[in-house]
Amino acid sequence: MRNIFLSALVVGALFSSVASAEDTSGSPGSYDVKFDEMGHNCNPPPVALGRSKLNISLKKTSITVNIETIPEMAGVTQKGGKINAKTVKGAVPTTVQGLDAKYSIAGKIDDAGIVQLVLVAEYIKHDDKKAYCTQSWNVTGLRGTPEKK
Repeated sequence: MRNIFLSALVVGALFSSVASAEDTSGSPGSYDVKFDEMGHNCNPPPVALGRSKLNISLKKTSITVNIETIPEMAGVTQKGGKINAKTVKGAVPTTVQGLDAKYSIAGKIDDAGIVQLVLVAEYIKHDDKKAYCTQSWNVTGLRGTPEKK
């Protein structure tokens, strides 16, 4: 009986160490990123993004992504550093008068702290709630230096 118990402890420890080694879900932290516009069907494009901070937070099985001029996006944690999040409330007001938007972001953060994501904004006219256009960016960058407390 004692050997079975010890064997169960060893197997349990092995499985938990393998699971924690695989679970690099989301890689929380702050990233210095740049935005390269991939495309749009807007005339003219409503937003121009350059460089910014991207912050990722984890809480149990949920992930939140914050970019300075874009509303918070949320999703569920995934293994392997994969990110997939969107605005929770659907269309939200933007910095462009008369336009609301739904935002989504997806991609990956590798073990070296390099982020490679795609950000998509689906713009909707505020007054009649009809689709206006879509704009997308490649988001790339590195994990920022940790802040000193």
